Amino acid sequence: MKNIPLFYTYFDSPIGRLLLAGDHTSLHFLSFPGGNKAFGPQTSWQQSDIHFNIAKDQLLSYFSGTLEVFDIPLTLHGTDFQKRVWALLSEIPYGTTRTYGGLAKELETPKASRAVGAANGSNPIPIIIPCHRVIGSTGKLTGFGGGIDTKRFLLDLESSPKTLF
Repeated sequence: MKNIPLFYTYFDSPIGRLLLAGDHTSLHFLSFPGGNKAFGPQTSWQQSDIHFNIAKDQLLSYFSGTLEVFDIPLTLHGTDFQKRVWALLSEIPYGTTRTYGGLAKELETPKASRAVGAANGSNPIPIIIPCHRVIGSTGKLTGFGGGIDTKRFLLDLESSPKTLF
């Protein structure tokens, strides 16, 4: 993989200050302000707002309840299996949930629910790749890089009735 310079910025959201990182054409990472998967910019990244206008506009629309499907160019760093899981996550409709086991079955690897969970937990671009829409087989909210409260907030946001003007 070529060493492409990455840029970063922050987006103030209802769940806190999100870190966005990418190059001049696509988003590579989104990090929560807290939780066990939160991280900050790497020393080689350069701060810049100009590369993130589309991502910020779409996140603003998502958090205001007017955007259900993101259309942002992404660059994903992961294994082939992780990328298959992330592609499947992107197909989960807004306002709905799936289970880890259900996703494993969709991938035709029915005994791989833990591997699906691990790939889900490695998602480099949460919210946009909606890993928050995956829950435990009992309906319980389980593991989430941004914390369970953040997961609950995102699921509640997506299940709230929208007001049309």
